[in-house]
Amino acid sequence: MRKIIQSKFLSKLVVLLLFATASIAFNACKQSDDSRKKVLKIYNWSDYIDEDLLKEFPAWYKEQTGEDVKIVYQVFDMPEVMYTKIAMGKEDFDLTCPTQYVIEKMLKNDLLLPIDRNFGKTGSFLGNVSPFLRNRMDAFSVPGKKAEDYMVPYMWGTSGILYNTDKVSKGEVQSWACLWDAKNKGKILMKDHYWDVYNMAATYGFYPDIVSGKRTRYDVSNDHTDEDIAMVEKQLKALKPNLAGWEADFGKEMMTKGEVWMDYAWSGDAVWAIDEASKVGVNLDYSVPKEGSNIWFDGWVIPKYARNVKAASYFLDYLCQAQIALRNMDVSGYCSAVATPEIIEAQSDSTLTETVNLNYFFGPGNAKLHINSVQYPDSSVVDRCVLLHDFLDKNDQILEMWSRVKGNNVN
Repeated sequence: MRKIIQSKFLSKLVVLLLFATASIAFNACKQSDDSRKKVLKIYNWSDYIDEDLLKEFPAWYKEQTGEDVKIVYQVFDMPEVMYTKIAMGKEDFDLTCPTQYVIEKMLKNDLLLPIDRNFGKTGSFLGNVSPFLRNRMDAFSVPGKKAEDYMVPYMWGTSGILYNTDKVSKGEVQSWACLWDAKNKGKILMKDHYWDVYNMAATYGFYPDIVSGKRTRYDVSNDHTDEDIAMVEKQLKALKPNLAGWEADFGKEMMTKGEVWMDYAWSGDAVWAIDEASKVGVNLDYSVPKEGSNIWFDGWVIPKYARNVKAASYFLDYLCQAQIALRNMDVSGYCSAVATPEIIEAQSDSTLTETVNLNYFFGPGNAKLHINSVQYPDSSVVDRCVLLHDFLDKNDQILEMWSRVKGNNVN
């Protein structure tokens, strides 16, 4: 009988210990969850935001919500690295800012959460985004998911040629052919970014088909047949001997020092480089060749494993205020997706002799604005640029081609 009583006592003791352990674990998890909700983890391109805003946002957020938040900020230089961390590593970033084709891929693979647009007394600034970009977001929707519910455009621009005007004429850079010209050998940098470079080579190689009407620019840029991929590989292998190297981000700095003559560049980097180079007597300019190029945009999204959707959504609303957008433009050189009268006023420059037709971006009545045309391309430039999509099931094949092109080049 005593053994039975002891046994019952021990059983109850074990149950109590298990319960206590579970309670401690539960409370620890709850405390962990509660503390995580006071953190906003952001994963962004480097040099792509006024970092003082990261210090100022917590106070603004508390004014709007009465809640505290601390920002943890990390940067990447390749969107594929960001994608892998989230898709494979299940990192719990609350916000990240990929290029549109990566957003499309994330949406298709169920890696995004919808943006919470309930901002209470704050109201929404998301409507400040230009209709030009909002209308184009729909192209990246997938069945059952509208892209506009999952992303907010941040910066946008074109891809083209940043060039030294003392070494290369304006006439030469009107065509991508200048990159293949032997006289420029060893003086050209190429983006180490297969998505953009594939499009450049395809647009140049198939330009006769575009002119004849046999194919559209959109088809050339987004149809990836085996024949297309083979042609692009041939073009890039012919180009490679002319290259001084492949670059992910340092090309703009080399251009400001006059070390190379041309760089395949994103327009925002070109704006920065032109300004910096002028301070040291190096003359740079930027061109989108006649064959055409691409319009790209980077957008903010909330990854699937985010733990603070509320603060993430408020941060997006914060970024869409005109005065905040202008600060980010000043730091990065890139063109904000925000299109308000305050932006026009701040960006207008009466010393510029040429005007730019920006009806497409700011709306009617803005056909002759004195604004930097590198940052805000004229409608005629936009007309020869297309949006690029994800490579889908051709991605591995194109990556293999890209590896063959680059080979053992360690530049």
